[in-house]
Amino acid sequence: MAEARLILVRHGETEWNREGRIQGYHADSPLTENGQVQARCLAQRLTSERIRAVPSSDSGRARQTAAPIAAAVGLEVLSDDALRERNYGIIEGRTYAEIERDYPEAFLKFRSRDPRYAPPDGETVLQFRDRIVSALERVASRSGGACAAVVTHGGVLGILYRHATGMPLESRRNYSLHNASVNRFAYDGTRWSLEAWGDVAHLPAESIDGADKL
Repeated sequence: MAEARLILVRHGETEWNREGRIQGYHADSPLTENGQVQARCLAQRLTSERIRAVPSSDSGRARQTAAPIAAAVGLEVLSDDALRERNYGIIEGRTYAEIERDYPEAFLKFRSRDPRYAPPDGETVLQFRDRIVSALERVASRSGGACAAVVTHGGVLGILYRHATGMPLESRRNYSLHNASVNRFAYDGTRWSLEAWGDVAHLPAESIDGADKL
């Protein structure tokens, strides 16, 4: 296949990002006013790119971010539930303090970073990785060598970052996860490579505050 280039985008800031709540596969939260500004700035930035597809998680926060991008480049949003955030099961919609209080055993296991652990009713990091890598390889294979802007979630960005760089799943995160950032990857049919990460040059400086939360 022709080498594909994907621009992965985390959705704009949400109400739950501000509150430090885990969103996830099922739980959702709308964009804040700041998040809407971020989405519009991102859309303007991407008009200078040769975007040929706008695949998006079908979660509301991702679709809210994808809509102005698609409008700016004259395309439709391609919703895909395989691009959703990790399924965190019973701990979705809660802060870390609430999880520790209400589910202390699950909290300890979750914080252990064991990639084989699944919160009750959720999925393991290994399952999440397999779902995301498969979904993004499908997006890349359908691109015909063109560039796609993929609107998704922080956990999804983290999975591809680790997959492309060889970073172990259980390692503590040492990379940013800014809302509405531009993150560039290439895929040649066999191997992913990271080309650029965490680009927020298009965002007003005041809109970036707190953008690296859950």
